Amino acid sequence: MTPLDYEYLRKFLKERSGLLLSNDKQYLIESRLLPVARKAGLASISDLVAKLKAPGAERLAVEVTEAMTTNESFFFRDKVPFDHFRDTMLPKAMALRAKERRLRIWCAAASTGQEPYSLAILLKEAADRLVGWRVEIIGTDLSNEVLEKARAGVYSQFEVQRGLPIQMLVKYFDQSGDIWQIKPEIRAMVQYRPLNLLNDFSSLGTFDIVFCRNVLIYFDQDTKIDVLKRIAKITVPEGFLVLGAAETVVGLTDAFVPVPDKRGLYQPNVSGKPGLGSIGQPRLAAAGARV
Repeated sequence: MTPLDYEYLRKFLKERSGLLLSNDKQYLIESRLLPVARKAGLASISDLVAKLKAPGAERLAVEVTEAMTTNESFFFRDKVPFDHFRDTMLPKAMALRAKERRLRIWCAAASTGQEPYSLAILLKEAADRLVGWRVEIIGTDLSNEVLEKARAGVYSQFEVQRGLPIQMLVKYFDQSGDIWQIKPEIRAMVQYRPLNLLNDFSSLGTFDIVFCRNVLIYFDQDTKIDVLKRIAKITVPEGFLVLGAAETVVGLTDAFVPVPDKRGLYQPNVSGKPGLGSIGQPRLAAAGARV
């Protein structure tokens, strides 16, 4: 792979997915794209680049983008966001939506489905409190390949052992050898749709809770700001945004403010003043922000 090939792929991936690669990620390109090249009957990354530049390469472009998109996920990943969902977000959202009895949740970059299914399991555990409610969970991802796996809800022994309590595994999955499939009633709680966060997503409607974890870290600052502002527009004023442990809104936008003492949890800023949100608490200073 020549330096020009690498620069072309960096620009290509930035435009297609927002993925920002530093100058020293040639090894990552080669490890992920050589299998794509060989599958297409190409001998090298340079041949792959030449094919991408030629007319009629959209299918290959999709395969390249999907191969470079990180799809790491597991059930109840990091635990804390799911504790916040069960103990803070869900009770407050239900109190605010008591009249409508409807909740909408969006999992952006849902990957192979472990995050939205984890939320669905928690909702199933709270079923007695949600009688008569309509709860929608929308899972989106750039990759059609991972969405197909998510819809099937089929996971290996290794995948279900990562973060999933044994009592929930037995209760909400059917086993066939070393393969586990989420029960139909849990799969039916989640709708999956292909979506690129770089594109307009206003057609999804508004949401009470948005999970957008471990996505912004791959974007440059301008892209982070743009995505956060657009998420704010479709999050209800009393709603919640959940980011990954290494992500924050601080220094990027006043559209959201951190929820005090709730790591990774944010609410829309509806006060009209910089630094104050719907919870009426001052925004944490950048140096002291908990993320």
